Amino acid sequence: MVLIADCGSTKADWKVIVPSGEIQDQSTRGFNPFILDSEAIEKILLQDFDDYLNKPKVAEVFFYGAGCSDEYRNNIVATALQKVFPNAKIKVNHDLLASARALCGTSPGIACILGTGSNSCLYDGIEVIDNVTNMGSLMGDEGSGYHLGKELLRGYFYREMPEDILNAFEEFCPIGKRGILNNTYDSPTPNVYLASFTKFISQHKSHPYIQNIVFNCFDEFITKHVQKYEGNINLKINFVGSIAFHFQEILKSVLASHNLKIGKVIQKPIKSLVDFHLKMAAE
Repeated sequence: MVLIADCGSTKADWKVIVPSGEIQDQSTRGFNPFILDSEAIEKILLQDFDDYLNKPKVAEVFFYGAGCSDEYRNNIVATALQKVFPNAKIKVNHDLLASARALCGTSPGIACILGTGSNSCLYDGIEVIDNVTNMGSLMGDEGSGYHLGKELLRGYFYREMPEDILNAFEEFCPIGKRGILNNTYDSPTPNVYLASFTKFISQHKSHPYIQNIVFNCFDEFITKHVQKYEGNINLKINFVGSIAFHFQEILKSVLASHNLKIGKVIQKPIKSLVDFHLKMAAE
């Protein structure tokens, strides 16, 4: 049995390839080695994996995860995986490489993640060869669900919302400003909480005020990240993630304003990632 995983901070998508070639789906909670240690990750996996999976029979695990950006963080995840799947060969990589392989296959391109957080890379068809540093939600994550949610809330707190959006927002979130502040600063994952407000943004994405928020967040991502890569004007810019997928029309407008070419936009990389690994195994 072979497992392939795409793991974000909130959810992990797994594909189980059994010896017959059948592919089965599995979902677990997500995790990030910047936040959780090996023991906590192991506990999540043991609790969330279905009992039908015969863990000792897993031969290989190809794991791609948020926060798996260096050897130390990768080892945190690998240690947990090895305890859960004791007989498996474990390979841990960054979710950026997963996105690049899912979006570009073996062709060069720029691969971007726009989900709860954001990231990007320049891919040569084999490996990630350049990456504008992702500084996380405290100092970065431009264009992400966190960024969109934060800008929406800033407009609410700073009294910048037009009346119709303000009324709709107060109906959507009746806990008010104090409740939002409490939830934000009491949450162990405030970035996830702020990203949850993209549901409201999506419900009102035809409104000019909301479109302006989304456009400006995406524009900041393009200028601070995508345009820093050599050859960006000639390469296709590809995106994965729920934010890119659900707001792709605005995303296309931002790229057009910079004379950039859009490539693939997919919500989740896992299916394309499985196709990539099956292709590599067959060659």
